[in-house]
Amino acid sequence: MKVNITGNIEDIRAVWMEGKTVQMLEQRLLPHRLEIFTARTVDEVCYSISDMVVRGAPAIGVTAAYGMALAILTGEDKEASAAKLKATRPTAYDLFHAVDHMIEKLSSGVDAVSAAEEYADAIVEKCRLIGEYGEPLIPDGGTVLTHCNAGALATVDYGTALAPIRAAHNKGKKIFVYADETRPRLQGAALTSWELVQEGIDHAIIVDNAAGHYMFRKEIDLCIVGADRITASGDFANKIGTYEKAVVAKENDIPFYVAAPVSTFDFSLASGSDIPIEERSQDEVRIVNDKLICHEDAKARNPAFDVTPARFVKGFITEIGVLAPDELERLKGC
Repeated sequence: MKVNITGNIEDIRAVWMEGKTVQMLEQRLLPHRLEIFTARTVDEVCYSISDMVVRGAPAIGVTAAYGMALAILTGEDKEASAAKLKATRPTAYDLFHAVDHMIEKLSSGVDAVSAAEEYADAIVEKCRLIGEYGEPLIPDGGTVLTHCNAGALATVDYGTALAPIRAAHNKGKKIFVYADETRPRLQGAALTSWELVQEGIDHAIIVDNAAGHYMFRKEIDLCIVGADRITASGDFANKIGTYEKAVVAKENDIPFYVAAPVSTFDFSLASGSDIPIEERSQDEVRIVNDKLICHEDAKARNPAFDVTPARFVKGFITEIGVLAPDELERLKGC
């Protein structure tokens, strides 16, 4: 990912390890300030995940892998650290996949930092391949809708949903992106747009409720989103609001794709009804920029994710290729 740091364009990952610390871009401050958050303990890593300093399923997984390495370096209990990390965000499967991967490696005597770095590098390569396989789906002159942030910030580098968009742009295709604002935390407006600006990709932020308008007017050629957990049936959880985008896309004959590495697939779950859905604080809905936007006695509900059935998905863009929902068995063991 290219970002503007102190006036210079540099290549940087969204999360990395330095000595006995885990470093990450402070996503809560973007796009207005670019700062580095430093975690020195497992508890601080847990805070960074639960309070969304870092977010996006693959990036959460890598952060947790580094958290497990940090536990070993600082002498914290391995099993207790694993339990703490797994408790931070219940929906994102990459979190559980990464922690279990680290426990397996550590039990085999593999160096903790080496295991975490290997895991991070593998995720980055998978996202690069997602871009490579997804790029042909985007026509020259095409317009893509995406929801939430599934770029390099969410995946360490390249992105999932944004990886094919980046690849198409780098091939010289003239493309345009509609980025849903993604209430209540505005990851699309704050983060996806920021990434697209860094890459020089033409785009517009739209309010969440405008996507159907542009689909109906035939101004969107395809939709690409990321995912936080995908079941064996192809039902998947992603940022709240994804389900309605998929339904409207189907109504308007617009192909709807999900981009995710195999680490996001949870084959132990049969369907979307089995996915645990995180519900966050009502104040994320009630308060914007530190200002209460509703009556002080008003209550709010704030599910962080919704579930989209596989029947609305044209294909899953993975590191082994683009697969239809009925082809997901091929991913087992990958």
